[in-house]
Amino acid sequence: MNILDKITIDKRKEVALRKSLIPVSQLEESVLFNRETISLANNLRNSNTGIIAEHKRRSPSKSVINHTLNVQDVASGYENAGVCGMSVLTDGKYFGGSLDDLLIARSSCNLPLLRKEFIIDEYQLLEAKAYGADVILLIAAILSKEEIKKYSEFAKSLNLDVLLEVHNEEELHKSIMPSLDMLGVNNRNLKTFDVSLETSKQLSQFIPNDFVKVSESGISNIEAIKELQPYGYQGFLIGENFMRTDNPGASATTFINNLNN
Repeated sequence: MNILDKITIDKRKEVALRKSLIPVSQLEESVLFNRETISLANNLRNSNTGIIAEHKRRSPSKSVINHTLNVQDVASGYENAGVCGMSVLTDGKYFGGSLDDLLIARSSCNLPLLRKEFIIDEYQLLEAKAYGADVILLIAAILSKEEIKKYSEFAKSLNLDVLLEVHNEEELHKSIMPSLDMLGVNNRNLKTFDVSLETSKQLSQFIPNDFVKVSESGISNIEAIKELQPYGYQGFLIGENFMRTDNPGASATTFINNLNN
């Protein structure tokens, strides 16, 4: 069983518990539920840098990344750096995140926020909306074509952008549908954890231009971005690079300045 299978099994239990504690009506009454969302896809289309910066405390492959920073400083630092959007991990068990991180990020910046989560239930989309997200992530490796369609259409009905993540050609072909805004290629092999930009290069030819192409994982320098831009990528998710420093906002600022120069 790979790590994704393990996470998914735990996630089903977690979501079942949360549904029993907090009814949908309570999520829908949240102050943020009816706020106007900000489109990450539009931001990426209109940017030369396309950086989506992440808040991530730890991961199954790298264990602790950074436990000392507070979300508020990270969010406002990223906004000042001029990133296109912010990704907030909300999984607790494997990544040390929470929905409260999303809430704090929302109150600290005006960036489009991606709820980075393992979505296996429509309930999680209502949570995303209630806690201030603008974008949701769907992972093709853990969802059927029918589920991708159901969740992406439901997300669109909530005015949320949809980023769908694939790891290979097979996942990509089952996933292409009009209810997606962005197609993300994860350069990390989930079975071996090896990272290769070749994955993004190879899959780029199969992604129709209607979707914003996003490359994820293994992007730690501006050379990687310059290498991927000719393949049509407009978005670059940078997870650990900024979070490994004492000041992710300053680190993102330097990165973006170097990229622009």
